Amino acid sequence: MAKRTYITTPIYYVNSVPHVGHALTMLACDVTKRFARQRGEEVVFLTGTDENGLKVLEAAQAAGEDPQAFVDRISQTFRHAADLLHIEYDVFFRTTSDEHRKCVQALFARLMEKGAIYLDKYEGWYDVAAETFVRESDLVDGRSPDGNEVRWVSEENYFFRLSAYGDQLLAYAEANPSFWLPDGRKAEVVSFIKQGLRDLCVTRSNPGWGIPVPGDESKVVYVWFDALINYLAATGWPDAGWEDLWPADVHWMAKEIFTRFHATLWPAMLMAAELPLPKTVIAHGWFTFNDSKMSKSKGNVLAPEELIAHFEEAGCERELAIDVVRFALARALPYEGDTNFTLPEVERIYNADLANDLGNALNRTLTMAHKFVDGAIPEAEVEPEVAQRIAEIKAEVEQAFATFRIHQALDAALQAARELNRYVDAKKPWDLAKNTDPALGSVVRGMLAYVRAAEGLVRAFVPATADRMAAQLNLPPTLAWAEIGTAASLPAGVVVGQPQPMFPRLQPKPAEPKPAPEPKPEKPKKAKFEPPAEIGIEDFMNVQLKVARILEAEPVEGSEKLLKLQVMIGEEKRQILAGIRKSYAPMDLIGRQIVVVANLKPAKLMGHESQGMILAADGPDGRAILLTPETEAPEGTSVH
Repeated sequence: MAKRTYITTPIYYVNSVPHVGHALTMLACDVTKRFARQRGEEVVFLTGTDENGLKVLEAAQAAGEDPQAFVDRISQTFRHAADLLHIEYDVFFRTTSDEHRKCVQALFARLMEKGAIYLDKYEGWYDVAAETFVRESDLVDGRSPDGNEVRWVSEENYFFRLSAYGDQLLAYAEANPSFWLPDGRKAEVVSFIKQGLRDLCVTRSNPGWGIPVPGDESKVVYVWFDALINYLAATGWPDAGWEDLWPADVHWMAKEIFTRFHATLWPAMLMAAELPLPKTVIAHGWFTFNDSKMSKSKGNVLAPEELIAHFEEAGCERELAIDVVRFALARALPYEGDTNFTLPEVERIYNADLANDLGNALNRTLTMAHKFVDGAIPEAEVEPEVAQRIAEIKAEVEQAFATFRIHQALDAALQAARELNRYVDAKKPWDLAKNTDPALGSVVRGMLAYVRAAEGLVRAFVPATADRMAAQLNLPPTLAWAEIGTAASLPAGVVVGQPQPMFPRLQPKPAEPKPAPEPKPEKPKKAKFEPPAEIGIEDFMNVQLKVARILEAEPVEGSEKLLKLQVMIGEEKRQILAGIRKSYAPMDLIGRQIVVVANLKPAKLMGHESQGMILAADGPDGRAILLTPETEAPEGTSVH
């Protein structure tokens, strides 16, 4: 049986409930899994909870709960956090399971047999909050480097010969460049090892909670030593069949547990046990909030539930609001450094990438398909430039995933929507339709090809959105990576659906009212403008009226009346703001010809420049009625 792809998050410590930082790592794994599955791989994705620490016991005692009942309850909150964001884990592993206990004791015994674990006396400082041993030279004002209280511990314990594996680890990483990622953190690990690894105390006196040392129940296995073994335990080791999953293909985690534990201690343990090492160990950065590390203790955590509710209130259906949060996490994923993750930043990502790029590309294409080819996918072939660009975008996504650069992979996937908008502006399908140009079918099919490709390319990140896109195209979902960009994925003759906008643009909140300003001296009132009853022909000829075509239309944030239009007047593209929002939906205007005042002095409206004016009549109900040519006329034609 071929080895399956094996992907893991760290298992999460159950002394408290999850937050958006945990969601980020889960999302990174989920996207990695979905992409691998699109490429035809059989994938197993593990997440779970770390439950054997002394800190967990103390938290349970402080809450007045039985430790097992406490971890059962908290563990469920991590399941809920994963389910909330449609995280498709295959294994939810818990370190209080019999399966884990069996594996930990078997590996511990094996390491003792090989001389990698020995008995000695430990005296030193112990950080209970972080459950780590601290060198005296690393103390800062009597506290751990993290600022936590430390306790002096003096007891006989078992030690792991970590010091024996520094050179082997460096040699392995040199031979396997993708073992430690990203490169910046790889350099940190190399520096850490070259400073000299010390043997590590790997047991504690048994407090009545944890996994007893085999043959010596007076002690339990140190929580970090115990927890790391979960990845192997989930494969069924040492029983037959564990090679079906092991070694892991990628361990995902946050940077704080990377250097000391997953990048050094864990592979050294495997080396000592003569077991294969994981292929890639990767750590992302932190989310910060106003440049401070996001943490529950600081009260600056953005909860996924709150973000989902926020976008539901903005008009997104719940499934799509969940996708918005998934999208924002992936788009902002801190790969090398940290990312300032705030609600305004999430809203900016939403408007720019989902409402403008992806949503507008879909709506614009479906509208034009119905306007120009009766909504049916044309028989014509996609132009070579479109097919080539889609192939290039696929390659860019694959290249980003090769080093697990989730944020770059998503940015590359969005290029399909962005290329579509550029393609439409260059090909001007309205001109082709007006001139009955035979290239129209190929151009519209090219537009649909970009949308269809975008649906497949973003599927790993926003699966519900991809499903909606496929449904609006009236086509089955693109589940296989190889299908993206193929002619077979876009069968001719299928009638596409009408556009159903998924991501309404967010409007800025009204500013807080300002104190009333001090009264100023009244200025002389200007005389009210009274248009002359009659003008001469020379006055009228000073007004340049021209035919224009609307390319794009969108609401102006903060205004109930204004739409922002991008129009073509001859070869010139302009932006015009018009107070017709209550009369026309933006999608109904795209491709339509109008009459504009072309030589009007530009003006600023709601912070946007308007480079002209459209002509409209007043309807009987006060709504605007656009003036349009009776038949199509070349853009830029003068109106007399």
